[in-house]
Amino acid sequence: MATTIRYGTTSSPCNTAAGERAQLDEETEEKKNCDPDKLQQCPFDKNHLIRACRFPYHLIKCRKNHPKLASELKTCPFNARHLVHKHELTRHTETCEDRISVDTEDGGSTNGHSQWQVPVSTWVNQDMSEDWDKEADDAAVPFVWGENTALNPKPEPNFRPPNTLPWSAM
Repeated sequence: MATTIRYGTTSSPCNTAAGERAQLDEETEEKKNCDPDKLQQCPFDKNHLIRACRFPYHLIKCRKNHPKLASELKTCPFNARHLVHKHELTRHTETCEDRISVDTEDGGSTNGHSQWQVPVSTWVNQDMSEDWDKEADDAAVPFVWGENTALNPKPEPNFRPPNTLPWSAM
């Protein structure tokens, strides 16, 4: 029989308080979804068990290797790691464990006002003398692709190849 010794408590596991066990269970439950070393099964190949930290990269690789199955699976809008069949997507979105509802956070109020309001901008332009229509240059030459419409076009220099190369004389 193995004995578990936890520091800060008695050495017997029978003497641990029920509150400590409940707290430990809650901590492990919270960490279960975040554990990077937790093994997850690939939706494309059931023989693949991948660590959670490598799972998104593996999904991309397996999606390329199984294009037929990839066309049948759809991605969950709440968690990109959830791949489900097309006909099961609506049921999955209703019961997804990563689904977050904004309505439940404001206490279920139905008055139409939510906790998540965007502040209205009260900024006013102080310099009202600026008028872009007056400053526009109506006499500007319109842009035409491929044409040089510069006011003073520079003549292209005449370059000629040299008669002899410097290293040919050696």
